[in-house]
Amino acid sequence: MGKIAAHWLGSKAKPVRAILFDKNPDTNWALGWHQDRTIAVGQRADVPGFNNWNRKDGIDHVEPPFELIERMVTVRIHLDRVDDNNAPLLISPGTHRLGKIPESRLAETVERHGCIECLAEIGDVWAYRTAILHASKRALSPRRRRVLQVDYSADDLPAPLRWQMAD
Repeated sequence: MGKIAAHWLGSKAKPVRAILFDKNPDTNWALGWHQDRTIAVGQRADVPGFNNWNRKDGIDHVEPPFELIERMVTVRIHLDRVDDNNAPLLISPGTHRLGKIPESRLAETVERHGCIECLAEIGDVWAYRTAILHASKRALSPRRRRVLQVDYSADDLPAPLRWQMAD
């Protein structure tokens, strides 16, 4: 996964957040169209341009200047098969080049740029720019769909902020 990220970000690419998604018949959620806009940090610190603090699963998250998100890459490795009935990741191609898209323009942006289903076999890897518009529907035929997602960045955060995975 790191080699894939380094291909896009260079030798300074480092993992900065990892999430295991485990969609199954008991946890069959949907997620509307959105851009990832927050990063996980070691601890909260007031730094200009870093706003909208929140805590998810005991980890501090903050919205950085969007240019930081635009430089990041997300890599996903599929631990289970994902077909069109098992809630594949949906992406809207090219939307990572549009900057921060207001929520009021998400639907029209997806309509203009289209939608691709990210189908996968066990062990397949998908990589995309973290800023891309993406979504997920509820599975039509719910079964286990585990994906390990790792976000990568080549940027260092301004002190005293640190990436959460650096701790």
